[in-house]
Amino acid sequence: MKISVLDTTLRDGEQTSGVSFSESEKLNIARLLLEELKVDRIEIASARVSEGEFNSAKKILDWANKYGYQDKVEILGFVDNDISLKWIQDAGGKIINLLCKGSLKHCTQQLRKTPDEHISDIKKVIKNAQNMGITVHIYLEDWSNGMRNSPEYVLQFIECLKNEPIARFMLPDTLGILNHMETYDYCKQIVNKFPTLTFDFHAHNDYDLATANVYAAINAGITNIHTTVNGLGERAGNVPLSSVIGIVKDHFHYDMSVNEKKLYFVSKIVESFSGVRIPSNKPLIGEFVFTQTSGIHADGDNKNNLYHNDLKPERFNRKRVYALGKMSGKANIKRNLEELGIELDDESMKIVTEKIIELGDKKEVVTQEDLPYIISDAIKSQQINQRIKIKNYNLSVAAGLRSVATLSIEIDDKLYQETASGDGQYDAFMTALWRIYDRLGKDKPRLVDYNVSIPPGGKTDALCQTTITWDLKNKQFKTRGLDSDQAIAAIKATIKMLNVIENNSSL
Repeated sequence: MKISVLDTTLRDGEQTSGVSFSESEKLNIARLLLEELKVDRIEIASARVSEGEFNSAKKILDWANKYGYQDKVEILGFVDNDISLKWIQDAGGKIINLLCKGSLKHCTQQLRKTPDEHISDIKKVIKNAQNMGITVHIYLEDWSNGMRNSPEYVLQFIECLKNEPIARFMLPDTLGILNHMETYDYCKQIVNKFPTLTFDFHAHNDYDLATANVYAAINAGITNIHTTVNGLGERAGNVPLSSVIGIVKDHFHYDMSVNEKKLYFVSKIVESFSGVRIPSNKPLIGEFVFTQTSGIHADGDNKNNLYHNDLKPERFNRKRVYALGKMSGKANIKRNLEELGIELDDESMKIVTEKIIELGDKKEVVTQEDLPYIISDAIKSQQINQRIKIKNYNLSVAAGLRSVATLSIEIDDKLYQETASGDGQYDAFMTALWRIYDRLGKDKPRLVDYNVSIPPGGKTDALCQTTITWDLKNKQFKTRGLDSDQAIAAIKATIKMLNVIENNSSL
């Protein structure tokens, strides 16, 4: 069996609060949906909304008609005799998704018409559409409430229209009220009573049940599902295309025309155009959904992929990632090192693991790009005898004021403290430090060069490596410090410098 998809990102998805696509963005999304993702149909606009909506629809339809997609592009229209039909025809459209009333309450209270009057008006639109060569699909707006509160109206509505030239009847859970049991029951009733008609299901996510309701609708015999990219849509949104792919392919094992490998790419484009961020834990398309954080999971993956499921990242042109942080074990770190082509002995691995856990307590994620810095810092730090230790320090900075540092330092088991100001936090720290050294009559090296680097990617929480070149008695040497804070990284490099001097009589 095949499940077809109508994607309504450009119509229902644009009803997301704050989302308004430009004409160019709409054309590009339409092209991506049909050419790259290969969804079966797209709904691109609502008739009569605005001049901008018309221009966008016309631009998409000009492209679609040129490249043979005209029968895959649909526009929402209204029961208004021929006004919506002319709007669609002028835009170059061939299909109207006619918004009708799917509940008695909407029919009598919003339209203030009887069911017979409403059906008569619908038939006039259908006749006009037929004369204009436009295919008609029917939306039963508020269908879910209709099935709950006035099922006889819904069934009679379809009965009166079943012999009209209507290609599809579309069943929306307009207010997202259904649960999966109701969805199955209502869809089953409709499919069983009208087996020769074609039905679509349109799910909203107000109770976070849209995906479950799609599952139930398919289980009841519905073969056409409406989606949006990233779950965009009014209020809590529509069912995400990504979630529908997962249940159709992996739970029902049905066919779809959608190209999985383009899903993430298109989702990120729509994220950029819409300004609505994809949650990091969003199934299939979230940043972290193919990331193993726990060390035991990485260990299990090393033993015949014990923590894999059918949602393999390669299906979606993505990679499995083993996160580095306080939950990391050796297996996580080893996986990342293998990708970098780095091997460590057991003792070095232990040192690096401890360092990653320490850093993981300070920042959300330690990246693979951080690893060479961590290895260099952790292993070289172990080689220095720590005769001088920082016990405490406090750095402060305020607009328009000089920075202040208070330092408590232990030298050969004796504690010294000093406070000083400076042009920046590190300068204040060094002023306080050199005051202590002046009191003790100790040699002070000269700072020759100060270099800051971060791993590729440019993230604001990236680890920062500070490399400082020192000169003492015409001999130069370098020390490095690593931290997510630049000033602290410089301080770590400075403490290493002090211990190098204390432990090296040749300097």
